[in-house]
Amino acid sequence: MNLKIKKLLVANRSEIAIRIMRAANELGIQTVAIYAAEDKLALHRFKADESYCLGQEGRPVASYLDIEKIIEIAIEAQVDAIHPGYGFLSENPDFVKACKKNNIKFIGPSENTMRSLGNKIEAKKIAKRAQVPTIPASEKLPSSVKLSQNIADKLGYH
Repeated sequence: MNLKIKKLLVANRSEIAIRIMRAANELGIQTVAIYAAEDKLALHRFKADESYCLGQEGRPVASYLDIEKIIEIAIEAQVDAIHPGYGFLSENPDFVKACKKNNIKFIGPSENTMRSLGNKIEAKKIAKRAQVPTIPASEKLPSSVKLSQNIADKLGYH
């Protein structure tokens, strides 16, 4: 797979999308914006080289989280990569998987990294193996208040 990105879809909105587009522009990369119907006049839409509406009115949050539609737009726009910005989509390993399945580079961590570090218990185990200091806590949530009090006492919480 060619590492050079020529065209980037920014899967976010407003200020964060504009910042990503500005950086891409400085690198000579064309940009594609997506927008919910409610954002048809949003600035990020006009800062991109191309822009595509995600969906119906009345579903702005759901529109920006619609992995299938975003991938569909990415394929239609013939992008090389997607930058998710920040928020729920940027933390969704299924989005990374969908990008990979469609030969679109995902700008961010791998699916495996997200799955491991998105699980707080697994992330803590990884930190401990790497000898990173962690805050003492129970491994599992206790089933009763009494058990919670016992664990808290052992850990030094009062």
